[in-house]
Amino acid sequence: MLDCIIIGGGPAGLNAALVMGRAGRETILFDEDQPRNRVTQESHGFITQDGVKPSEFKKRGRADVLKYPSVSIKEERVENIERADELFTVLTKSGAEYVTKKVILATGLQDVLPNIEGLPLVYGTSVFSCPFCDGWEMRDQALAVIAENERAFHMGKLLSNWSSDVIVFTNGHQVLSETEKEVLNRQHVTVVEKKIEQLHSKEGQLQSIRLETGEEIKRTAGIVMTDLLQSAPFAKQLGCEMTLNGGVKIDSLGRTTVKGIYACGDTSLSAPSQLVIAAGEGSKAAAGVIADLVEEAFVLTES
Repeated sequence: MLDCIIIGGGPAGLNAALVMGRAGRETILFDEDQPRNRVTQESHGFITQDGVKPSEFKKRGRADVLKYPSVSIKEERVENIERADELFTVLTKSGAEYVTKKVILATGLQDVLPNIEGLPLVYGTSVFSCPFCDGWEMRDQALAVIAENERAFHMGKLLSNWSSDVIVFTNGHQVLSETEKEVLNRQHVTVVEKKIEQLHSKEGQLQSIRLETGEEIKRTAGIVMTDLLQSAPFAKQLGCEMTLNGGVKIDSLGRTTVKGIYACGDTSLSAPSQLVIAAGEGSKAAAGVIADLVEEAFVLTES
């Protein structure tokens, strides 16, 4: 009988496993190794880890976790989670079954890029999804915001913090009001609503954006607003309440609306997608698990 199973081995899952290990709780971390940041060259904004390669961060994280004998890591896909009374049975692709008291979902999200020719060639090298993660590296360049929804306004404003040369491309979508366009224009953020034909690049470095009208606009880096999908279906399958933006609803210690199920990191969509925030949420979710296990033990003892 396990105390906890953690699904997902990114910063949230690893930090949750670390806290579980330091509490001496029997835990398995399942990691399929398909992280959202697999296209990222470096991660930023995490004190002592600024500029770390994601693969190196994971290597160090696993080494930290495996110092604690109550925790093991299995590189295996979880196919299903079944609930029976107060326990959960986790089924893996190989057919193995594990019974646990608690489950932490750290499965994260997947980006869905706009359907624009040439965009996959620059995503993760010169076009990114988070200005807090990569804004410094793009500073003072000719920047693009590619956004097909109402988030274009917010990101157009935000990216101006790193450059005075920002153009918002809506790829033919009318997502900004006249007032919003005027506000951006007053701060010298240009809006282009024409459809994009192609992004031109060389070895992953954005060079220009060609419109369907034939106009070609020089840009050297930028931000794209992606759609975000849950990487795994478990939260919905187990009946966890979801938020309006598609995240898993959690409390301050990662508890979902289903007793025994916790969520952390990007899975909750409750905070910006940053390494340091995901790791912190993993720590909180594990603290929630440990607190609940202790409380439940005391209730049983008292009864």
